[in-house]
Amino acid sequence: MNDLVAVGRQGTPDVAAGLAELARRHRAANGPGMRLVSLLGGSAENLLERLPDAVKDRLEATTRSALALAFSAAAASRGVVRDRGDWLNTAVTAALGAAGGAGGLPTALAELPVTTTVLLRAIQGIAAEYGFDPADEATKADCLRVFAAAGPMAADDGSDLGFLAARVTITGQSVQTLIGRVAPQLSLVLGQKLAAQAAPLIGAVTGAALNYIFTSYYQEMARVHFGLRKLAEEAGEDREVLAGRLRALIAA
Repeated sequence: MNDLVAVGRQGTPDVAAGLAELARRHRAANGPGMRLVSLLGGSAENLLERLPDAVKDRLEATTRSALALAFSAAAASRGVVRDRGDWLNTAVTAALGAAGGAGGLPTALAELPVTTTVLLRAIQGIAAEYGFDPADEATKADCLRVFAAAGPMAADDGSDLGFLAARVTITGQSVQTLIGRVAPQLSLVLGQKLAAQAAPLIGAVTGAALNYIFTSYYQEMARVHFGLRKLAEEAGEDREVLAGRLRALIAA
């Protein structure tokens, strides 16, 4: 059983222990990104101010396009390329980040949809790891909603975990609706990444480091999300109630 660390005598999960482990994972996912921002100088919000106005104005639309492309590409790749381990996903995205940052903002923008596809595919692999079919409509929605987390450069206060309890099914047009809901939050996260990569050469190092952090973060958040879903199902508990308990643990 994945990361639900204790099992009761009757074979049912120890809910308290499972939630404690998920809270530990959430805390572990946060931190390195904030430390990198402090090294770059300023706050995550200040990074966004470094972007040209033309890029800032189109950031949400760019993110929406990247997410829609990633959703289609990641799903199509599942019949061709097998799921990879965490270390390989982070190595791939780190290499992409270095390439994207090498040329400054133009190459960082070109790298964005590719990295987003790798991230989404990694999230789908983690869903499968926890026993959920990535082709299932509810699981597709869950994979997209992992991107609704605050991002690795946000303070770790547990205040932005509403995505954990969401139960959304998606078909056709509602895929675009869900992407539209996720894109505004994700655009802020990716905007910080783009700004940090904007300086050529130095941006290559920063891009590699940021992509490593982003991939590690979203893989951990996917495990928190799907771990909670699995815990709720196996324990016969309401997912929203467990999500509330988890948020309280993280914020404590």
